[in-house]
Amino acid sequence: MGESEIIANFYKLQGNIDTLWVLVSAFMVFLMQAGFLCVETGLVRFKNTINVALKNIVDFGLSVVVFWAFGFGLMFGTSYHGFFGTNFFFLTTSFAAHQVHFIFQAMFVATAATIISGAVAERLKFKGYAIITILTSGIIYPIVGHWGWAAGFRDGIMNPGWLIKIGFVDFAGSTIVHSVGGWVALAAIMIIGPRIGRFDKGVKNKTIGSNYPVAILGTLILWFGWFGFNGGSNGKIDLTVPTIIINTFIGGAFGLITSIIYSSVIEKLLKPKYMILGPLAGLVSVTANCNVISQPIAMLIGSIGALLAIYCDKLLEKFKLDDVVGAIPVHLAAGIWGTIATGIFGPISGEMIVDNRLEFIIVQIIGVVSVGLFCFTSSYLILALINKFFPLRISAINEEVGLNISEHNSSTDEIELINIMDEQTKSGNLNLRTPQNPFTNAGIIGTYYNKMLNKLEKSEADREKWRSRVTNEINLATEVQNSFVPKRDLAKFPVAAYNIPARELSGDFYSFFPKNDGIYFIIADVSGKGINAAMVMAKAITLFEIFARNSYSLEEIALQMNNDIYDTKTRGMFITSILGEYKLDTKEVTWINCGHITPVVKNKENEFEDITDESSQPLGLIRVKQSTNYTINNMILDNKRIYLFTDGITESLDDQGNEMGVEGTQKLIKNKSNSNIKKEVKNVVTEITTNQSLKDDITIIAIGE
Repeated sequence: MGESEIIANFYKLQGNIDTLWVLVSAFMVFLMQAGFLCVETGLVRFKNTINVALKNIVDFGLSVVVFWAFGFGLMFGTSYHGFFGTNFFFLTTSFAAHQVHFIFQAMFVATAATIISGAVAERLKFKGYAIITILTSGIIYPIVGHWGWAAGFRDGIMNPGWLIKIGFVDFAGSTIVHSVGGWVALAAIMIIGPRIGRFDKGVKNKTIGSNYPVAILGTLILWFGWFGFNGGSNGKIDLTVPTIIINTFIGGAFGLITSIIYSSVIEKLLKPKYMILGPLAGLVSVTANCNVISQPIAMLIGSIGALLAIYCDKLLEKFKLDDVVGAIPVHLAAGIWGTIATGIFGPISGEMIVDNRLEFIIVQIIGVVSVGLFCFTSSYLILALINKFFPLRISAINEEVGLNISEHNSSTDEIELINIMDEQTKSGNLNLRTPQNPFTNAGIIGTYYNKMLNKLEKSEADREKWRSRVTNEINLATEVQNSFVPKRDLAKFPVAAYNIPARELSGDFYSFFPKNDGIYFIIADVSGKGINAAMVMAKAITLFEIFARNSYSLEEIALQMNNDIYDTKTRGMFITSILGEYKLDTKEVTWINCGHITPVVKNKENEFEDITDESSQPLGLIRVKQSTNYTINNMILDNKRIYLFTDGITESLDDQGNEMGVEGTQKLIKNKSNSNIKKEVKNVVTEITTNQSLKDDITIIAIGE
């Protein structure tokens, strides 16, 4: 065997080894499809997992067929002024190198299409997704790929894409693959809108994925496939490949580490979603440059990519753009960064078109912007037009049910369990039973759930008897409680009061005891609720009536009520109250504040005045030895009214949904001002109770002309 023959055989063997390496890499990239499937099914809600899984297998087959028919020709055919290929459709070649290249690129186009699936999950029609897949794999990706990767592949004629001509570099597709999918995904979610309830006011989080362990498994599968994604992009097996694979691993690893640090320091806990976004964003970031950078640079690029993905995820939420799995932060944000980072950190050799660092960075930015404008604008316009005549989004009812059922009529024990529980909730029919299956988790839950229902059904009669007895007792207690509030003729006194309990038994109370020259009054709020509070209230009213009838001083009344309640009350209960006296002739009002809300006073100009109100301890809290422990407050109500109220009023909500407080209560009283004191008080209470359900009893007293 001659030397020339040996050399020829060596190159032939080398070519075969290179071919084998590219094919093995393609198979590794194919495995990434399984990774995407796991990530997406794990991060969507259970009711949509089947739909997402089907989209992942369908978009693979569909995108490869479309790419074979005309996408590959658009990408690598004879160039039309550097913008797109014009021939080589339906893979009309028997040349092995071309076929191998097609196989490898077909895996790439499937990746670009699959990126979109996760972003639009849970509300896009299956047919709509098929349209997006055809658009991406048949037109958008091939044209962008022609710009940046077509370099005389077909016939050796140097007629490359226009981005190649200006010196654009994207080794394995941070922009050409990942950003393409990200831009189309962004356009799609803007057109179809967020999931129902995703950004409703007061809803903070967020939907929870069906299976985070599966999503994390998918992340690991993607990570493994990335070695073929980047390593195979070299086109041959040589000494560059180890560097590519190491940088790929380092970029992903430091993306993960960065997300761990961010989660621990900023969020104060490890968020599963960040553990997925971080490494994937790091991998995307080094995809454009893993063949030329050093390991420290790979660390830096991967770390920054992870941070950008996390903040991009937050930015999407801020603008109410619903990306279910974080595809846009990972593939678009990190893809843009990785491409620009190539210009910042990549070496500049004499073989390159660019001459200096600044020119390199500018070229990379031009590539990012041009790809972004083309992908986003074209996909948005096309999808918007389609959506006008053929709505891409499923109906609200189908979205609520889930795409597993609405799109595929698929069901599982879990779905049936949820449906029956939902029906029970809506109809109140507890006779329905869930599926029982000892071989599934949902079936086991259903078995025990049915046992619980059977037990409930068996004891329903007993519970009804108990409820009836309790209801009767409450009604009786209510009647007893109401009987303690005397019905008196107060027509000659300038007083008014209103009380509305939040439940059957009230903890609020008030009372008036008239005398010839004046009137005693009390307003109070018993701590606690229910029957115990009601009985303490009844006793307090009785004590007040007794002491007022015998013309005790306010200090003596407070002293006697405090000690009696302290000695006999239910443990832990006390009463905040204001008890006082109003004299008709002098219009003087005197009161003792026992830990209650400070009264407010309104003058004839309908303005509120500052008053002195020194408070004493609540009734029944501690034993008191002398009446002097209570502070007397007084003032002359000359063309003035004093208002006393419980915290049920101050804690009521205003028109903006905020608690009124004392200031809001004053504003309400001012707005409902009326010369007739009784109408004024009634109008205040009516305003409060009209637009809201009561959280607490409300009581108000007004005194004055």
